[in-house]
Amino acid sequence: MGTGPGTGADVWLTYLIGAAAFVLALLLSVMLHEAGHLLTAKRFGMKASQFFVGFGATLWSRRRGETEYGIKAIPLGGFVKIIGYTPLEKVDPADEPRAFYRQPASRRAVVIVTGVVMNLILAFLLLIVLAMAVGLPDGGKATTVVRRVSPCVAATATCTARDPESPSRKAGLRVRDRIVSFAGRPVRDWDQLAAAIRDAKPGSTVAVVVERSGARVTLPVTVAEVGGHGYFGLEPALRTHRLGPVRAVRFSVRFMGEMVVSVARVVVDIPHAIPKLFSHDRASTPGGQAGSVVGGAEASGQVFSSSDTWQEKIGTFILLVASLNLFVGLLNLLPLLPLDGGHLAVVCYERVKARVFLLRGRPDPGPVDMAKLMPVTYVVVMVLVGLGVLLILADVINPLKLPQ
Repeated sequence: MGTGPGTGADVWLTYLIGAAAFVLALLLSVMLHEAGHLLTAKRFGMKASQFFVGFGATLWSRRRGETEYGIKAIPLGGFVKIIGYTPLEKVDPADEPRAFYRQPASRRAVVIVTGVVMNLILAFLLLIVLAMAVGLPDGGKATTVVRRVSPCVAATATCTARDPESPSRKAGLRVRDRIVSFAGRPVRDWDQLAAAIRDAKPGSTVAVVVERSGARVTLPVTVAEVGGHGYFGLEPALRTHRLGPVRAVRFSVRFMGEMVVSVARVVVDIPHAIPKLFSHDRASTPGGQAGSVVGGAEASGQVFSSSDTWQEKIGTFILLVASLNLFVGLLNLLPLLPLDGGHLAVVCYERVKARVFLLRGRPDPGPVDMAKLMPVTYVVVMVLVGLGVLLILADVINPLKLPQ
């Protein structure tokens, strides 16, 4: 059992650790995504000349065989350079047979989608780890372990300067204390504890026995009153349970399906949410809950610096990283260049057009004229960059707060 909240320095340190952990998880997710492209390209004999994490100036690189591996200064993504990814690229005649656009459509499609598949596999495995190793809330059942000490006696979730200090805080109750008895009544779960608190006479002083760091401590508590019942002021930790392998797989599949629907709603709703990004009700719509790298780091910092147990922190962080990989994967599937989905749409269009020409007895018309698609590509890039900058500003000026 812990001994309660740490100092301001401790909170800031754990916040920074959480933010750094998210950035590291982002880079690892990007590496895995790009590694999917790289490995399948190499497997099919295509030439990949570069594999980098980040953008901008090169901080470190090393060449192994024909590929240069490295890290760049801006940790906002990554890329793998496959020779001849579009027919517009100038290719050395010696590399022409190995150019991406010269390969069969099936192989190009595999290389394109493997990056997304890697993100989905990572999200799936993370959810299995969560279910089997960390544990899931047991149907909303709560324990007598303290997750959060209420700062005041208030009828609403927000305290004001006029609200009196809560009995739990005044008595010195600490996060991660386990309440053993309340007013002489032994309590084993939240239902028993809640009943004991409700039955206590407001204004009376009762003894609350807690288990703290292996020892039992008795706290004298003056019960407050809210809604005609006794009030103590705490939020309990939820009971968790671990799943076996089969049930963990079922949970992961079901949860990923729910997350896919949620991510799709966020993406579709982003245009409607833009006017609210800098307002107090930003999180009131699905699109308003979209965030940037800055927002993800902030959320991870909030998780690590919270008063939750480390089990709860790790569980929430795993969900955050799994959601990140699903979002990256699904976003890349949008049929817009230069996203993976855009390149896949081009390959599919070429094959459909070739089949139509074949049925009409005409020769294969060949690759799509990418030069005609470049204006649309530039517009998409500008929109994505603009949206990214807007989300970063919103996360700095009007950051989202995780529910307490």
